[in-house]
Amino acid sequence: MPVPTVAAPATWIDRRETLDAWLAELPPDAALGVDTEFMRRNTFHPQLALLQLGWNGRYALVDPQAFEIRDALRPRLAAGPAVAVMHSAGEDLEALAPLLPEGPGTLFDTQVAAAFVGMGLGLSYRALVAELVGVELDKGETRSDWLQRPLTESQRLYATLDVVYLEPVHAQLAARLAERGRAAWHAEDCERLKRRANAHEGDPQPQRSFRAAADWPREQQALLRRVLLWRDRSARTLDRPRPWLLEDALALGFAQNPPSSLAELDQRSRGQRALRSAQRAELFELLRPAPDAQELAATAAIPLPVPGVGKKALGAMKDTVDRLAGELELPAGLLCPRKVLEEYLVTREWPEFLEGWRRGVLHGPLSSLLPD
Repeated sequence: MPVPTVAAPATWIDRRETLDAWLAELPPDAALGVDTEFMRRNTFHPQLALLQLGWNGRYALVDPQAFEIRDALRPRLAAGPAVAVMHSAGEDLEALAPLLPEGPGTLFDTQVAAAFVGMGLGLSYRALVAELVGVELDKGETRSDWLQRPLTESQRLYATLDVVYLEPVHAQLAARLAERGRAAWHAEDCERLKRRANAHEGDPQPQRSFRAAADWPREQQALLRRVLLWRDRSARTLDRPRPWLLEDALALGFAQNPPSSLAELDQRSRGQRALRSAQRAELFELLRPAPDAQELAATAAIPLPVPGVGKKALGAMKDTVDRLAGELELPAGLLCPRKVLEEYLVTREWPEFLEGWRRGVLHGPLSSLLPD
């Protein structure tokens, strides 16, 4: 395949007036290629290290460490008819959340679009560019230190190439979406992606991911939820990874068998890098009271494994999803992942993931398969 090239070097932007001038040349309805480089080694929140922009053969590498870029960026991307073209945008949107709390006004995710037009689920940017543009991208700078300054020439080229091909990829995928009548579905999924990536609070029911505790008494499940919610809040506040405060195994152990003293908690939690004396004391006090009726009612039960009678129904649901996905020429995992089917079968509550366009396709066929 051809070696990737850039017709003109990207503009390095480390001043507000330079960014204003670069953005001023864009038409209001520009389909603007957007990418980020961020670091997340020792923090809860991603550290935005670089913002890449591209439109009509013009590229910019914006240094968010050099100046406040939010006020220049928000009028262009948060409102108006401009489209932010991004690939697998979830983590990039999270890194941009301090600048764009609600995300870009209109998002076009090329990875999601590729799935809707029959190119497969979770296709990488490199594979997508190779397929649609015929260019092989080098991923040699994937693990670079993007917070270092100055960036190397290799880093700058790598970062620029991440937006160079978003324009032709977007044009081809938008046309294919229109041909298949899938543009509205794609737009809906992009809105869902924005909401999920820019959520200011974590999962309100984090215990549901801990299937090992599915057979615990409700009181212990409620205590586990309390501990996990505390861990999430504290990790966000301290800007430290959740496991640095409390590893999963330790959270399970404390909920199942709370320490009887602060000294015992200290002994059992040795090695937790972000669990200082203040957090240890706070956690100990948190573990002491038993869940009351209100907390028990607010705690969603952790789904048990699908029972024997349900396995047949799960198989029928999976076959139905596969059949409908085939008829729609969509990946089955895009239409409805298996774990969502399991959730529906166990809770009998229509999953949030299946709202929107998926409800119209799936609600009737799947609800009829629920066992009595």
